Amino acid sequence: MDPRVEQYQNSWRQRIPPDPSETRRIERWLATARVFLAVSTLIAIRLDPTELGHSWAAYGLFAFYLANAILILMLLRRRQESTAAFRLLVHAGDIAWPALISIFAQGARTPFFLFFFFALAAAAYRWGLWETIGTAAAEVVLLWIESFTLTHFLAGTQWWTAFTGLRVNERDATPERLFMLSVYLIVMGLLLGYLAEQQKHLRAEKAVVNRTLSRVRVEAGLNGTIEQIMGETLGMYGASSAVLAAQESHSHRIFVGEQKATGTGTAEFTWLEVKAPEARAYLDDYPGEVCHVVRQAKNSILALDQDGNSVPVADGAAIEKLRTLRPFDSVVALGFVFGKEWRGRIFFFDPVMNGDRQEELRFLLSLVRQVGPAIYNVYLLHRLRRRASAAERARVARELHDGAVQSLIAVEMQVDVLRRQADAGKPIAGELQRIQGLLREEVLKLRELMQQMKAIDVDAQRLLGVLNDTVERFQRETGISARFVTDLDELDMPQRVCRELLRIVQEGLVNVRKHSGARHALVRLGSSQDHWNLSLEDDGKGFPFSGRLSQDQMDEMGRGPMIIKERVRLIAGELTIESIPGQGSRLEVSVPRGGDGGHAL
Repeated sequence: MDPRVEQYQNSWRQRIPPDPSETRRIERWLATARVFLAVSTLIAIRLDPTELGHSWAAYGLFAFYLANAILILMLLRRRQESTAAFRLLVHAGDIAWPALISIFAQGARTPFFLFFFFALAAAAYRWGLWETIGTAAAEVVLLWIESFTLTHFLAGTQWWTAFTGLRVNERDATPERLFMLSVYLIVMGLLLGYLAEQQKHLRAEKAVVNRTLSRVRVEAGLNGTIEQIMGETLGMYGASSAVLAAQESHSHRIFVGEQKATGTGTAEFTWLEVKAPEARAYLDDYPGEVCHVVRQAKNSILALDQDGNSVPVADGAAIEKLRTLRPFDSVVALGFVFGKEWRGRIFFFDPVMNGDRQEELRFLLSLVRQVGPAIYNVYLLHRLRRRASAAERARVARELHDGAVQSLIAVEMQVDVLRRQADAGKPIAGELQRIQGLLREEVLKLRELMQQMKAIDVDAQRLLGVLNDTVERFQRETGISARFVTDLDELDMPQRVCRELLRIVQEGLVNVRKHSGARHALVRLGSSQDHWNLSLEDDGKGFPFSGRLSQDQMDEMGRGPMIIKERVRLIAGELTIESIPGQGSRLEVSVPRGGDGGHAL
């Protein structure tokens, strides 16, 4: 046998490890139900004591069963997990108890026959079909043993009657009656087991979908995400390789990538260089939305539409063309569509599918529908980041061209003039001073540009120190007297608010240097009961208006610093600017406390 087939001879559903938290929840639920059943039964026999035939031994057994049920519940409450041996021991008790109590309860037709069904339900809830059928068979065997023992060894004996106060009802122990009860138990075991098996399949599928979705990571990028998900599916079905073929709608370009299984896992996902005819062969009209092809005397093809219904296969030409490209014994071809931009197909070559083929193909359709949007979101985010990076690079290039490059060209021209003046013996000290000032200005602009491009990692613990350093550096580089003042010792400000307030201070100081002509600047950070308050004031020439304007008023008039206004909106703050032309201006930002800083972009 092929080692790969031998390794995957069990369905992937059977290879999924049980969830410890789910197992603990099931055991606690069963323990609670067991206590409830015992208490309800005690109430029932209290209302009708004849059900136990007034047997003191039966009442003692019931008291023991209730104590045992409470003990199991307490153990499960105290322990973090239950072992397999513990569960088997408890289940053995659930099987033995109904046969034992039925001895004292006037035969197997007693209402206490409900305990048999509880044992079946416990097996179904814990495990699945075969375990439930095995439980039903064990209960049937115990019933027959009990009946045989009562009718052939204990019937009519004086010590049994004296001990239990019961007489054996031979009519209840007839083979016909026991046969019907056995049929009831087997049928009930089949029904509960089938329902449990279906529920187990649904839980397994949910676990696989969740595990696959957890492989979708933005930081891994599109290729890394595809590699993780295809590797997960390759391992689940034991396929030898997987091929992804995708076509971009607007350019009609086709991309083909492959990932192979290895002895220890899967290799890296790699994009292939294929010729156009071969690439188009992967996107031919394959039967159905998903199909499974098994190579036999002739192809055995099962195809499903997008609703999971079987569809007739009229033409297998696409499959034959695929076989000329990649020899295979079996293959699964699965179509997908991402938005309006991408369509394609995924191929799994030589998968091991031991379950029902139609059910497996339906699951693959469901898996693609649930995981596909997550992959598409990674693609969109990756494309958005590329566009944002391109826009940022264009902005930086524009800033450099309009600022530093133009200024350096001007400096070059002035240096050339100075060279000519020096050759003519004219004084050049004044021109050198002016060039020096121009170069200093451009150095400051470049530093500000680099500061804006630098990622900020600041939180409440570091904000006060970073603000103080920013103001001191501004004073050193510009010669403008600047101070940072605060009466706060500790902050509980969200990190997002910290980051935006620092950006606001940086942008405000840049504006002071460029436009105000101020000699002094003051940055102040404080707080009230409901708000954080930041202010920046200078003694420069002020804004081109007089008075005090709110942010809404500035928006209506088309005035105010645009970048600062946008950053204030990001943290749900309020901006106010007070200006006295020729005497200076004051910028105030108020941010509500207790929020998360508005909505992230």
